[in-house]
Amino acid sequence: MRLYELMLEQKVTPLQHFYEGANILITGGTGFLGKILLNKLFTSCPGIENIYILIRNKNNKDVHTRVEEIFDDPIFNAMKKVAPKFRHQFQGIAGDCMLPGLGLSQEDRKLLIQRVNIVFHMAATVRFDEKLKVAMQINVKAARDIMLLCSEMKQLKSILHVSTAYTQCPLRQIDEKFYPPPSNSENLILLTECTPENLLESMTPLLLGKWPNTYTFTKAVAEDIIKTYGKNLPVGMFRPGIVISTYRDPVCGWIDNFYGPTGAIAGAGTGVIRTLRCDPRAVANMVPVDLCVNSIIAATWDISQRHKMINLEKDIPVYNFCTSKCNQLTWGDFTTKTTKYGLMYPTIKALWYLCYANTPNKLLHMLSIFFLHYVPATIFDVICMCLGKKPRLLNTYKKIHRFMRVIEYFSMRQWDFQTDNVRNLWQRLSDKDKDIFFFDMTQLDWDLFLQQYFRGIRQYLLHDPLDTIPQALVRWNRLYWLHQCIKVLVFILSAHIAWLIFSRFF
Repeated sequence: MRLYELMLEQKVTPLQHFYEGANILITGGTGFLGKILLNKLFTSCPGIENIYILIRNKNNKDVHTRVEEIFDDPIFNAMKKVAPKFRHQFQGIAGDCMLPGLGLSQEDRKLLIQRVNIVFHMAATVRFDEKLKVAMQINVKAARDIMLLCSEMKQLKSILHVSTAYTQCPLRQIDEKFYPPPSNSENLILLTECTPENLLESMTPLLLGKWPNTYTFTKAVAEDIIKTYGKNLPVGMFRPGIVISTYRDPVCGWIDNFYGPTGAIAGAGTGVIRTLRCDPRAVANMVPVDLCVNSIIAATWDISQRHKMINLEKDIPVYNFCTSKCNQLTWGDFTTKTTKYGLMYPTIKALWYLCYANTPNKLLHMLSIFFLHYVPATIFDVICMCLGKKPRLLNTYKKIHRFMRVIEYFSMRQWDFQTDNVRNLWQRLSDKDKDIFFFDMTQLDWDLFLQQYFRGIRQYLLHDPLDTIPQALVRWNRLYWLHQCIKVLVFILSAHIAWLIFSRFF
């Protein structure tokens, strides 16, 4: 009765009503997705009772220090004004996904079992080249530990496990359903626990099979864990596409990592990356992080609603949050648009003029790497050594090329993702919930979004404030003419060498 009266008085929406009085556990709350989720819950779901976030000690910093650091991020500035008492609703729980049982103390485990209603499991290692033993512990065994913890919770209403749209990347059609795991999940856990690390590393390529890296492989195994341990629990699985910057909430273009296409755009914008092996006709399955979080919040409500339905057998719902088929962006369009905005908002930290192209042909790509990356880097490092400075560009390119090989698998392929559950969920929301928790990918303005995305990379990752644009444009103009002069010199040198070869033999 109290909740109904509150809804009438404050005109709360069905989604806000669901979170009223809730005690929430979040894993992965210190990450990119987690920060936006925390911000959204505190600003748009004012009736929440408590949020517990699993945090491990890191770099000699305890849980309390790391909690304070989370909210030092400028994206929480607006939230602090809207919800000034948020610290009374927030509690860090010491834990570690690398430890058995999540590293929880008996007291904290008892607290969570007695109080938690909603669980967001987002903790994962997103390093594509992570060692299999580590990836299995964080992505698979921690998922099992979470499900075991949830099975003991007394007042549980909903669990949402965040996976990835690419768990079934060897396939081309990916539906909103569970697929057979790459291998038996329990056997793999036992294997990674008992096998020496060196031996396991040598076995990894064989174990991965058709999966390109340990990230997608272990996330696919984790889905089987959710299916196995989630029977009779109010659980659902959420598969987002490539998550990049915010679209509009809490600020436009915010991002805090160089993963995926962000690293490529940052590299191209600073003149370091000049080629990427990419199919310009393939669809770029990118989603804004704030729309992704809004969909996560709505899906968690939907999971609870589905579980209340009187059925003999309840299927675990799967949500593919990907680009809409009627509003897609190709990698070619992505490159064209971001290049345009790179020229509009150049960074003062650029080493060279923006000269970037998609090169799907492997041979041409390798030639581009040699002549556009390694040759200039060698010249630069030789000059540094002559000046008594430490050479560094060649080593930088070695790291960049490892990153480029990782994302090549995804930029050279295209998938068809079914998104019926997400579309139906959007249609079921009230008009007010659609406004507060907007996540309709059909309405996404790609031009506006990518413009904000590039500005966000410049501002939040390169730490180059927008007020330096006038200085950057002057520097950009100089780099442009230097770039043209180098092109002319290379052309003249190439023509001269060709003439010498021709005159010698003919």
